[in-house]
Amino acid sequence: MALFLYQAYDAHGAKVEGSIEAKSFELAKQELVQQKLIIVSLKEQTNSQTSTNFFESKTVSLEELEFLTSELSILLKNGVKIDKSLYILQKNKAKGASEKLLRDLYTAVKRGHMLSDAMAEHPKVFDLLYINLVRLGEASGDLSNVFEKLAIDLKFKAGLKRKIIQSLTYPLVILSVCILCILFIFNYIVPQMSGLFDGLPELPIYTQILLDVSAWMQQYQWFLFIFIVAAIIGIVMAFKNPNTKRRLDEFLLKVPLIKGALLVVERIRFNAALSMMLDAGISIDKALELSAGSVNNRFIRQGLIAAKEQIKKGEGLTASLGRSPIYPDFFLSLLEVGEESGKLSPVFNEIASRSRVEFESWTDKMTSTLEPLLILTMGGIVGSVVVTMLLSIISVNELGF
Repeated sequence: MALFLYQAYDAHGAKVEGSIEAKSFELAKQELVQQKLIIVSLKEQTNSQTSTNFFESKTVSLEELEFLTSELSILLKNGVKIDKSLYILQKNKAKGASEKLLRDLYTAVKRGHMLSDAMAEHPKVFDLLYINLVRLGEASGDLSNVFEKLAIDLKFKAGLKRKIIQSLTYPLVILSVCILCILFIFNYIVPQMSGLFDGLPELPIYTQILLDVSAWMQQYQWFLFIFIVAAIIGIVMAFKNPNTKRRLDEFLLKVPLIKGALLVVERIRFNAALSMMLDAGISIDKALELSAGSVNNRFIRQGLIAAKEQIKKGEGLTASLGRSPIYPDFFLSLLEVGEESGKLSPVFNEIASRSRVEFESWTDKMTSTLEPLLILTMGGIVGSVVVTMLLSIISVNELGF
C-alpha cells in the first residue's frame, strides 16, 4: 500500500487536502472520485516527504492533545463542521505527529467514518474514556461540550504531570551537581594530591581510604556506569511484564510517603472520569467500568472493577466503593449523601476537586522538605571528602616534621 497526497474540491466548492492509502495511483484516483471530490493534484508521498526531523516528536504529547481538543471545542461551538475543523487544525496549528494524526482523522471522516471510530485506530493517543465520550457526543449531537469537558480534564492531567516534573527537577539538579563534584575530586584532585604521600612510612586510615576509593573509581568507574545503565534497562524491561508491574503496583501501596500521593492521584483520575461519564448520561455500572480504565495502578483498578460487579448484584454504591483504598471516611460520607440524593455527578466532581487541592498541597510540602534534605545530604558528602583531604594534608605536614 502506498500513501498518496491530494488536493481537491468537495461538492460544496471547498478546497480539501489530505492523504489516502491505495495500491496504485489509479485506485487512489477512483476512490477520490467515489467520494465526489474534484481532484486538483494527486501524487505519491516519497521517502523524503515522509522523513521527519530528528528533533521532532513522533508521538502526540498530553499538552498537544489538550490543545487540539480545546481548539476542536471552540471551532465546533462556532458552527464549523467536524471535517472542516480537523482540516483547519491540520493546516494551521499542528506539526509533526499531531499533523499526521489530524490528517488521518480528517481522511477517515471524509470517507464517511465516525470520528470516534477513527480515533479508535489510535489507541496510544486516545484512551477508551475519550473515545466513548466522543461516541456519546456524536449520538447526542453535542460534540462541542464533550470536547470542552475533555479539554478541562486533559489540562489538569498535563498540569499534574508538569507539577511533578517541576518538583523533581531541582532535587535532581542538586544530585547531579554533587555526583559531578565527587567524580571531579576522585578523578582529578585526589590523584594530584597522591604524590604528597609518596615515601611516607604510615598513612592515617582516612587518608588511605580516600586514596583507595580514588584508585578504585579510576579503575572501575566505567564498569560501574555500564552496570547502572544495564540495571536500569533491565528494570524497564521487567516492568513491561504484567506480573512484575502488578507486584510493583502492590508494593508502592505499602511505601509510606508514596502511598498517600498515589491514592490521591488515582482518586482524582477515577472521580473526574466518573463525573464526566455520568454527565454524559452513561449508566453507573458502565461509567464505573470505563472510569476504572483510567486508573494506572492495577491493584486499585481491580478493586474498582470488583466494586462494579458488587453494584450489579444489588449492593450499595458507597458500600462497594468503600472497600477501595482511594476513598477515606470523609469522601465515603460525601458518596453516601450523593447516593441518597441521587445526584452522584456533582459529588464525584467535588471529590476530584478536593483531591486536586490535596495533591497540590502534598507536592508543595514534599518539595519544600526534599530540597533542604538533599542539600544537607549532598553537602555532607562533598564536605566530608574535602575535610578528609584537608586532614590528610595536615597529617603530611606533621609527618614531615
